[in-house]
Amino acid sequence: NIYVYFNTLDDPTRGMDGIYTSVTGTSAEDADSGEVGRGNRVNGVIALNRPMGTEAAAGKNPVSHVGKIYTVLSHRIANEVYSAVEGVKEVYIWLCSQIGQPIDEPKIASAQLILEPGVNIEKVNSLVKEVIDLELANINSFTTDLAEGKYRVW
Repeated sequence: NIYVYFNTLDDPTRGMDGIYTSVTGTSAEDADSGEVGRGNRVNGVIALNRPMGTEAAAGKNPVSHVGKIYTVLSHRIANEVYSAVEGVKEVYIWLCSQIGQPIDEPKIASAQLILEPGVNIEKVNSLVKEVIDLELANINSFTTDLAEGKYRVW
C-alpha cells in the first residue's frame, strides 16, 4: 500500500492562519530557516566513509526541531546499544519523522548493526529493540536535557 500525506500541519479551522503551505514550498519565504553550517556534526566528526545525516543541530530549537532532536538522539541510542548489547561491533541508528506526528513515534526507527564474529542477529535483535523503545519512551526527558545543554552539538 502507498500512503501520501499532504499539508499535514494545515488546520482548516484557523482559516489563513492555519495554512502551512508556502508559495515556494520552502521555509525561506517565511524567515523560518536557520543558517548554520552543514559541516557541523553533533559528534564533531565529518566521517565521509560512514553513514551520517545532513542536519546541523546547532542553533535549532531543542524541544520542537525534530531534525536536531533525532540527530542527537540517534547518537545517544547508538551509544546505549553499543554499551548494553554484547556482540555489537558497530551500530548506526536511523530515525525519520513525519510532519504532524509526535516525536516519540518516528516513521522509521531502525538499527544497522555490524556484529562481532560468531554473533547471531537473533541473539541481539530484541535487546536492540528494547533500547530503542526505552529511549523513545523517555524522549520528553531527553529534550529537556537537550534544552539544558547536557548534550553537546558542536
